[in-house]
Amino acid sequence: MNDSAGSRNRTIDVDAGLVAGHLGLAVAEFKQLMERRQITLLCERGVAEDVGTYRASFYYARRKVRLVLDHAGRVLSVTT
Repeated sequence: MNDSAGSRNRTIDVDAGLVAGHLGLAVAEFKQLMERRQITLLCERGVAEDVGTYRASFYYARRKVRLVLDHAGRVLSVTT
């Protein structure tokens, strides 16, 4: 994931195994689908009381995994 705020560019790594498992996919299949852009990713940066957090939503078929991460990329919550 990338966060572009002004001239800053930040990347946060997300564990593919965590997301793949919640989507019901093997890691290799998840990575292939990401490369083919068959999994959609929406990344949002927290504002106001949520500043310093990020929400990453992964969509595939009729499934969704949403991660809330802190500024260091640590997972705070996972919902499906």
